[in-house]
Amino acid sequence: MNGVHDSSALSQLDLNLFRVFAVIHRERSLTRAAQVLFLSQSAVSHALARLREQLSDPLFVRDGRGVAPTPLAERLAPEIQEAFALLQGAVRRTRHFEPARDVAQVTVAMNDELEPSLLPRFVAHLRASVPQVRVASVRLDRPRLTTDLASGRIDLAVDVAQPTGADLRHALLSGDTFCVVSARRRRLDVAGYLVARHVTVSSRRTGLAVEDLVLSRLGHQREIAVRCQHYEAACRIVAESDLLLTMPRRHAEALNAPLGNRLLPMPLALPPVEMHVYWHRQADADPRSLWLRTQLLSLGGTLLGGEPTASR
Repeated sequence: MNGVHDSSALSQLDLNLFRVFAVIHRERSLTRAAQVLFLSQSAVSHALARLREQLSDPLFVRDGRGVAPTPLAERLAPEIQEAFALLQGAVRRTRHFEPARDVAQVTVAMNDELEPSLLPRFVAHLRASVPQVRVASVRLDRPRLTTDLASGRIDLAVDVAQPTGADLRHALLSGDTFCVVSARRRRLDVAGYLVARHVTVSSRRTGLAVEDLVLSRLGHQREIAVRCQHYEAACRIVAESDLLLTMPRRHAEALNAPLGNRLLPMPLALPPVEMHVYWHRQADADPRSLWLRTQLLSLGGTLLGGEPTASR
């Protein structure tokens, strides 16, 4: 296909069709897409039919009560979503930013261990300036983080410090130190820590937890007796056993007070636990993103005891 033909084909495309495409891809349902777009379901179906004809691909196929994207739709979706995010950012930059007008929906990704402590305060903080704001907390998907932020599928993400590529920006939200949770008071030295049996917490099915990665670099290994998905379950297991649990201190203080567990000093020097706020580089100068980042980072000093720092 030559350049002239490509240009002609592009000029015949209705960009509104791509907006419909993006919402169908996100919602996985023509009915829900129609509701989001404030269109009838027949109008959404008609728009999809036109785009199918122009791209010579079904784009979405029936999947239970919803639809699933074809391979072509999956390839197109990230770039279409990113293009709309760029257009929206360009429009916002042409006018004076007003949170009450320009912040209607906020989507932030975080892990479910952090959500109980962070989300209520973030929602309250946002609603103080924008009472009608709609806030969605969604699962953090690390492999798709850059794409999700670039496309505008999420506005911000909160996660432990992670290596990032050139497209991601981040700032420190809070810092914490590790402690050891035990059902009873005991004197714990390095040897005692390493010979004990432990509970570990990880959302992954396999692989080392953060503290085990650090211990392995120091030439140490511990015995894991139980692997959990959540710290709350791990703390309850510790309360009924002789197992030890290594976890961030401030989170441990909140979870273990009702259980009567003891918080012991970590006998080995481990790096602090850092929680960072992440966003895409294309949102660096976007006033809406900047305002949201400021609101979230302002909680860092009181939320988990850390001090927010400048972005990098």
